[in-house]
Amino acid sequence: MVERSITPARRRGLADEVADAVREAIFDGTYAPGAQLREVELARALDVSRGPIREALLRLEREGIVHTAWHRGAFVIELSTEDIVELDSLRGALEELAVRQAVDRAEDTDLDAVAAAAEQLARAADPHATVRADIAFHDAVYAAARHRRLQQAWEAIRSQVHVFLLTRIGLDADVTHLPGEHRELAEALRGRDADRAVRLFADHRAHAFDVLTDGHTAASESAERKSE
Repeated sequence: MVERSITPARRRGLADEVADAVREAIFDGTYAPGAQLREVELARALDVSRGPIREALLRLEREGIVHTAWHRGAFVIELSTEDIVELDSLRGALEELAVRQAVDRAEDTDLDAVAAAAEQLARAADPHATVRADIAFHDAVYAAARHRRLQQAWEAIRSQVHVFLLTRIGLDADVTHLPGEHRELAEALRGRDADRAVRLFADHRAHAFDVLTDGHTAASESAERKSE
């Protein structure tokens, strides 16, 4: 009988911490979409070697918020029109299931958490805090669905949705309507009317999608005029 062994696990705690720090820097605007993430500068800023930096950037690339280019290094993603369309359609499919599951399965305490998350939007002090509160609201909706694999699917795109919302706010700084919209979404879940809730969530997503696609169209037309 052939003896088999498994490769000893490597401790990746430091790389995880670096990934958390870089992700946070992307989400708070330190590194904007398109910004280069230089290994040497990150290693110096975080006081670590380049090994954990390289591992952390690979992890963030798997999350979809960093991309690497041959001989150019790593960059924060800039969402293309195709990225926006794909992310919106996938998010919509997951969110409709989450809403219907939450209507059917959420406890009152789950819906209290959704309502509390909606109120946090009104207290957000800046656009980046607004996006964090927006993501936290959707976290609460997925938790209320009480569907473990669905929540895991949300976690797989969560960071990309965060960048999606940051990009949206960059194109449309008026976020005064967001607290009211999220309160309405929370109330729809509380009312246990699945069709109405699904419709309101779809309308909410559609506004962000329109802002992003209109912004991309305007940017493309501007670039074309400059090249003429």
